[in-house]
Amino acid sequence: MTISRHRNLALLAMVALILASVLLFLYLKSSSDQTTTYTESRDVIGRMKQLNAQWETEVLKARITLNHNYDPLVTPLTEMTELWQHFESMESNHGRNASPEWKESHDAYLAAIKEKTRLVEQFKSHNAVLRNSLAYLPTAEDDIQQPLTQVVGVDPLQLQNIATDTYDLLLSSLEFAQVTSDERAADILVGLNKMGVNKQRLPEAFHVPLDTLSNHVALILREQPIVNGLLEKIEAVAIAQRLDAINNLLNEDQQQTDAVNQRYHFFMLVFSALLVLVLVYLAIRLMRSFSEISRVNSALQTANDDLEQRVEERTRELKDTQSELLDTARQAGMAEIATNVLHNVGNVLNSVNISADLVTRKLRNSKALGLGKAMQLINQHPDDLGTFLDQDEKGKLLPGYLNQLVEAIALEQQGMADELAQLTKSVDHIKDIVATQQSYAGANSLLEPLHISELLEDALRMNSGALTRHHVTVVKDYAEVPQVMGDKHRLLLILINLISNAKYAMSDLSNRPRQITLGVKIVDGNLLQISVKDDGEGIPEENMTRIFAHGFTTRKDGHGFGLHSCALAAIEMNGHLTAHSDGPGKGARFTLQIPLKTVEDDA
Repeated sequence: MTISRHRNLALLAMVALILASVLLFLYLKSSSDQTTTYTESRDVIGRMKQLNAQWETEVLKARITLNHNYDPLVTPLTEMTELWQHFESMESNHGRNASPEWKESHDAYLAAIKEKTRLVEQFKSHNAVLRNSLAYLPTAEDDIQQPLTQVVGVDPLQLQNIATDTYDLLLSSLEFAQVTSDERAADILVGLNKMGVNKQRLPEAFHVPLDTLSNHVALILREQPIVNGLLEKIEAVAIAQRLDAINNLLNEDQQQTDAVNQRYHFFMLVFSALLVLVLVYLAIRLMRSFSEISRVNSALQTANDDLEQRVEERTRELKDTQSELLDTARQAGMAEIATNVLHNVGNVLNSVNISADLVTRKLRNSKALGLGKAMQLINQHPDDLGTFLDQDEKGKLLPGYLNQLVEAIALEQQGMADELAQLTKSVDHIKDIVATQQSYAGANSLLEPLHISELLEDALRMNSGALTRHHVTVVKDYAEVPQVMGDKHRLLLILINLISNAKYAMSDLSNRPRQITLGVKIVDGNLLQISVKDDGEGIPEENMTRIFAHGFTTRKDGHGFGLHSCALAAIEMNGHLTAHSDGPGKGARFTLQIPLKTVEDDA
């Protein structure tokens, strides 16, 4: 029952979520800003129509010489171009310029604006020439009229007729510029013919002014119809109609968009009503669930009180058990430390036993016994000792024998002294092993000046007996290393263990020589690296991660304390001990790295 109820609530919640998602989608689709863009687009079209009308007005002003500056003919076109680019960017953003109708209307407008621009440029060229000639006509006429009053030798009546003809030609040209017609063009042609006849009647000094006036009049006669024709063509370019067509397309598109929005609003109303019904039903179900939850909470509170009482009882039991575990852990820690001490002491005791055995054998076979025999011979001849030493065959050999005996005893004493010194070192190392283990209780390590090569020789010497018995060859790869400050006994502990382990790793080799390689060098400028490499049985990959774990060993008679204690000693010296092997039968390399601290740095 409860699972089914939860499933129904989850289904209703999913339905409500779907309805809310649909409403959000409809809202986003219907709340677009297209209405604003339509208004802005129509505003741009209206401004472009105003600029087009201003453009045509400026053309007419230039036509009647109200404006001698042609910049106003350029400014409307520039502004219309900028507005058109803005309009196209708006249309592109809303995807309206993709339809064939929009493309056709845009192309028609661009063609019209291009044609009108071309016509305006032609108008500017021809109208400038025409305006210059019209402006120069009064000056050209004055250049003729004033000298006529000073002409001598020509009939005054004839001069009066020439002046009248010149003035009439000027008036006809100006009237033709204002109202262009074939009748006025014919009058100008008649005036130009009269001007040619009058030129023959006047002195040669009048020929140039008359030709100048005739040329300007002829230019006006030619250019005025062209300018008028260009004006008619400019007026005929239907830019305003093209803009109206684009505006109509905007209106149609907006009507379609408004219709789609109305459908979206209707769908929003329907889905909103459905969502409200679902939410109301969920609210009723939740109110019923709240009452059931209150009842369950009351039962849970009662169960919780019982559980707290049981937890308190269990907590007291756990505290008692924890106290017992702490005692057990303390004893286990003490046992581990004691085991490490015994293991490391055991390694050194091998060297102690060897040294003691050598001293014992040397004492048992000491050459000092020969001294007793020599003294017996001397004691047998207390009265004739001189004769005995001088004449007796045995007596003659006795002084030489004593000299050889003294040398042999001296060598024997030196050997026993060396072994006793090594024995002393081993005993001292045993004491330091014990002292080093006390570092777990807070004792600090002692740093002293060390020659690493000498330390390695001490470690080899303490393992010399076992290495000799197993016929192990030692290869020394020592780089130049300065005297360093280090913990002698921790380092010696690690080296003795690593050399001993390398020897054991090759104990079963019979098909190749047994060889250990000791290496010393400085890496990265600040690390002292000591390595012990053997050609023994190697380390399987599955054992690489637990080789330094306490109690882990692969030897039948091993106990797994040596490498664990070495790893701990390396960490105590702020270094680390690592192992590498290419696999079973391929040997292993153990590498110790500790921070390099030279005697000079310490000073």
